[in-house]
Amino acid sequence: MTVTIKTPEEIKKLRQGGKILAKILKKLGAAAKPGVSTMDLEELSKKLMAEYKVKPSFFGFGEPAFPATICASNNEGIVHCIPNETKLKDGDILGIDCGIWHEGLCTDAAITVGIGKISAEAKQLMEVTKKSLTLAIKQIKPGNTVGDIGYAVQSYVDKFGYGIVRGLVGHGVGYEVHEEPRIPNFGKPNTGEVLKEGMVIAVEPMITLGDYAFDVLENGWDIVTKDRSLAAHFEHTIAVTKRGCEVLTK
Repeated sequence: MTVTIKTPEEIKKLRQGGKILAKILKKLGAAAKPGVSTMDLEELSKKLMAEYKVKPSFFGFGEPAFPATICASNNEGIVHCIPNETKLKDGDILGIDCGIWHEGLCTDAAITVGIGKISAEAKQLMEVTKKSLTLAIKQIKPGNTVGDIGYAVQSYVDKFGYGIVRGLVGHGVGYEVHEEPRIPNFGKPNTGEVLKEGMVIAVEPMITLGDYAFDVLENGWDIVTKDRSLAAHFEHTIAVTKRGCEVLTK
């Protein structure tokens, strides 16, 4: 698959979808409290998508087909965890990843939220992961490279000794849930795909308190840290503009 360039009209539609997705994620994050299950959040996401007249991009995606509208990755869960009936408890951290189709185009975003009172180390992990995404976004402009994005994440996160997940990456998005280019959260400056105006990408640091190695559980989807250390995940869909970029999912 080659890298695609979206038209101004398509980016307008992606911007509209991105704003809707941001509202859905905000409401899901606010609803994530002790005693609530991730299946409760799944049901809420379906209601919100119906309310906003959008469709889930995750449901039915992949092989095996993903069976839910959101990914709900708790504690050692990195990404792609299927919602279940287990109740969230005080001190958990929960990654909520969601994608929607709006006007035939899809956007993708993720947040990590603390459940009740969380530990200082969990709070710092979340803050560092979120900040690394902010630093990555600052590198997105025509002429810069995918390596510049990855280096921005890596050079910041390495200062804290956290694990940067290697085998999972950001990606192009818009016409499909996953498009080229692949966007690792590590790399060297001035390497990889050159960014061009009209590209739309999903950048998503996935950071762990321990090692970056991961396991895929028996359901074929849940991806968790191999050492079962905590993981955090933040993601935005971003359009490359003439002079820089625009975050579409905020």
